[in-house]
Amino acid sequence: MATSDNDNLLETPLADLHKELGARMVPFAGYSMPVQYPSGIIAEHTHTRESAGLFDVSHMGQAFLVGPDHETTAKALEKLVPSEIQGLKNGRQRYTVLLNEEGGIIDDLMVSRSVSADDDGRLFLVVNAARKDVDYEVIARNLPDNVRLEVIEDRALIALQGPKAAEVMAAHAPKAADLAFMGASSLEFDGIDCHVSRSGYTGEDGYEISVKAGAAEAIARALLADDRVKPIGLGARDSLRLESGLCLYGHDLDETTSPVEGAITFVLQKRRREAGDFPGANRILSELSGGTKRIRVGMKLEGRAPAREGAEIRNAKGETVGTVTSGGFAPTVGAPIAMGYVAPEFAKVGTDLVLVVRGRELPAKVVDMPFVEQRYYRKPKS
Repeated sequence: MATSDNDNLLETPLADLHKELGARMVPFAGYSMPVQYPSGIIAEHTHTRESAGLFDVSHMGQAFLVGPDHETTAKALEKLVPSEIQGLKNGRQRYTVLLNEEGGIIDDLMVSRSVSADDDGRLFLVVNAARKDVDYEVIARNLPDNVRLEVIEDRALIALQGPKAAEVMAAHAPKAADLAFMGASSLEFDGIDCHVSRSGYTGEDGYEISVKAGAAEAIARALLADDRVKPIGLGARDSLRLESGLCLYGHDLDETTSPVEGAITFVLQKRRREAGDFPGANRILSELSGGTKRIRVGMKLEGRAPAREGAEIRNAKGETVGTVTSGGFAPTVGAPIAMGYVAPEFAKVGTDLVLVVRGRELPAKVVDMPFVEQRYYRKPKS
């Protein structure tokens, strides 16, 4: 990755394209990244919900976990995560979390198993930009001698998200249409070798394209040449993921938060719960059976003023019962929304709460998440 002049920030392979497109660049996780383009955050958000948005997520960490066979590699990773990795099928991807010994979340990440039997024994990992050095150290330190971590430094990652993403991709990579949600495969995009998964961070159908750094701009320009596709920055990426009830590490999840508190217990598949052989299992299994002292909830505010991270959450009696971890105005919802942690007795949908913003008490109500319908692609059953 290149280094920019702005306090030695790193740049992604698409940095020049962002500047050409008029992006406002900001520091993010050690990188110079586009926060928005001239059309603005709300327009970018709406375009992604209605058509297709192109995101540069090349700041994310990419790596391979490599062993002699799938069982060996999967068992090595299962010593660090609570999810079913041994049973992950060829050509499938899984969201999971890296745990510390106290059951706290070191990071959340994606794990893919190759569709090709020739690659068995290799798992593809995508981790958060701000946590990749921490993750890599934890993973490498805990591997057996016959499994190794190979960090990938020369690849870009591009996300195409929205209801028209599949139509756009089909013109360049016809095989991408065969993927179901959380499917992953090696395929060609206009003759360029890529690793593509049908996943993303917006709640919409879409793809994430991992490709050699030198080929990233050609793919981005090919996608942007389609009128259905517009470039999208970090601002809209955040509002899209918030509407979809998706966590942002360092805000909604951290090393003190368990998967149960974070309301992401779907990462705990049945075999792993029964075995209880993952870091922090005693705490996590105890919380599953006996409850937690706090739980992540979604809240919708009255009026137009948003509540941001750190805002105090009070009950109807004025007592502090939690803290906001993510918040903002939701363009699709047409109202301010927030996520945060509250004591379980205040987590029931419909509970009235008050969020304190600059001394003002803003009425809010606990609501179901996601705040908008998730539209991931599910293959029709035959």
